[in-house]
Amino acid sequence: MFYSLLLFFVIIIPSAIIHEYFHGWTADALGDPTAKRFGRLTLNPLAHIDPWGTFILPIILLLLSGGSFVFAYAKPVPFNPYNLKYPKWGPALVAIAGPLANLLVAIVFGLLVRFYPMNNFSLVLSVIVYANILLAVFNLVPLPPLDGSKILYVLLPSQWAERLYSLERYGMIIVLFFVFFAFEILSPIIWLIYGLIVGRPLLF
Repeated sequence: MFYSLLLFFVIIIPSAIIHEYFHGWTADALGDPTAKRFGRLTLNPLAHIDPWGTFILPIILLLLSGGSFVFAYAKPVPFNPYNLKYPKWGPALVAIAGPLANLLVAIVFGLLVRFYPMNNFSLVLSVIVYANILLAVFNLVPLPPLDGSKILYVLLPSQWAERLYSLERYGMIIVLFFVFFAFEILSPIIWLIYGLIVGRPLLF
């Protein structure tokens, strides 16, 4: 189990970097060069590593869970919504780009797993699929400051969107609470998507 979690940790970091890169790429494509200006429109890990989310939080989760759970994320890519071509839908498009990028990675590697004999290499590919589905599903949870909340903002009436946005200041507390006490509600969704893509269970 420990080595499987270590493999998961090694995989989820570049997966989180891909997630953040595509936020920046989408914002840039929609007219906002903020990510490029801050040197974040790159796949270089050094530009995206967040000491807390990339190292400290995973270690804490690993210790508190007794070695049964680990999660990590990269430093959020900055963007200026006022520069986007579509003032209302632009932020939602930027938000959904990260999860969609992870889902695309999961599909590509998942198809390889589906048609590849089960061995140690296919196990590594399977963990890549699982990690990217996890990132996609988790980030689409409609809680600030996750991507799902950015999408929800444009769907809610303005007064409700403002109330939801006001919770952004408590973002880290909200995310930690969810990870520690409610993360399991995502498991059926993650495994459903994994099964649809790969067609067989993950053995780790």
